[in-house]
Amino acid sequence: MSHSKLRVGILFGGKSIEHEISLISAKNVIEAMDKEKYEIVLIAIDKQGEWHLKQAAEFLAFAEDAKLVHLHGEKQTVALVPKQQRKELVSYSGNQLANSLALDVIFPILHGPMGEDGTMQGLLTLANIPFVGAGVLGSAIGMDKDVMKRLLRDAKIPIGKFITVLKHQKQQCDFETVAQEIGLPFFVKPANAGSSVGVSKVCCESDFKEALDCAFLYTRKVLLEEFIPGREIECSVLGNENPIASLPGEVIPQHEFYSYEAKYLDEQGALFQIPVPLPNELIEKVQRMSINAYQALCCEGMARIDFFLKDNGDLLVNEINTIPGFTKISMYPKNWEASGVSYSELIDRLISLAIERHAQESCLATSVTRSDGTKISEQV
Repeated sequence: MSHSKLRVGILFGGKSIEHEISLISAKNVIEAMDKEKYEIVLIAIDKQGEWHLKQAAEFLAFAEDAKLVHLHGEKQTVALVPKQQRKELVSYSGNQLANSLALDVIFPILHGPMGEDGTMQGLLTLANIPFVGAGVLGSAIGMDKDVMKRLLRDAKIPIGKFITVLKHQKQQCDFETVAQEIGLPFFVKPANAGSSVGVSKVCCESDFKEALDCAFLYTRKVLLEEFIPGREIECSVLGNENPIASLPGEVIPQHEFYSYEAKYLDEQGALFQIPVPLPNELIEKVQRMSINAYQALCCEGMARIDFFLKDNGDLLVNEINTIPGFTKISMYPKNWEASGVSYSELIDRLISLAIERHAQESCLATSVTRSDGTKISEQV
């Protein structure tokens, strides 16, 4: 590196319906980063999918309000250009190349489709740049709740009952059959959206069609999940090959369930107990199951594992979030804070894990070699 500080690109916003939450998460991460250690480059993706450089002083308007927050300031269009040695962010003025900026690592703070689902991770991998969080496979699995639950089931990790419905099967989806198979009430949710967007609780047949219509607004695949009465426990995981788990926290929704509104729009939407007072053996079980789920789903860097704890003591995994929220009240950093890892130190560790993984992947062969170490011709 020619520059003394590590140059970190913070990538945020995006075309996702969770755009606004990404903006708030990014603001919190930027404020917590050690400015003596990092040179921060703000890369905003607007709702049209264009990339822009932003100045830290004025990149958001209404930054504390999830209802009104939006990107602010001048637009300087940029693109990420793959190069073997220098991972460059190239800016344009009109159709003319303006300048380029080499990056050392990117911290994607993108929630939902086209950011958390492997698409962005694929671009960053092709661009040969280290990035925080799960790779292409782990990100794609974590975003698709149907595939995620099937892999958890195959790994013998307890989950709730579920039914998957594709859009072309919608008309054949029968309420009575669903109710008989997974019970009442049940939840209807998009298979590949986050932050409880498009989620409905169905208690009777009259709710069913509207719930399906709502979920299919956001996706071509919908999940029907059994209602599991119990406490909502969340555990944060950190690491690559040898992940560690935080002390768990508890979400106590003040709405009927932990909806998008309860999470982000209503300040009184939920109460939190961090860490949650549980018996030591149960805390250890949550941590052990979190790491098992993390590894079964091919995760790296970070993830938050969400559980249901039933009254009889049964523990079921609900889902995994590979780019969890990083707002001041988000469970992922708050769980680590309760476990002795500060917000700033957490960011340091995530960046180090990204660079470590990239270094390991850079050592992999890109051509076929014989047993004596000589290369076989790549021509076919």
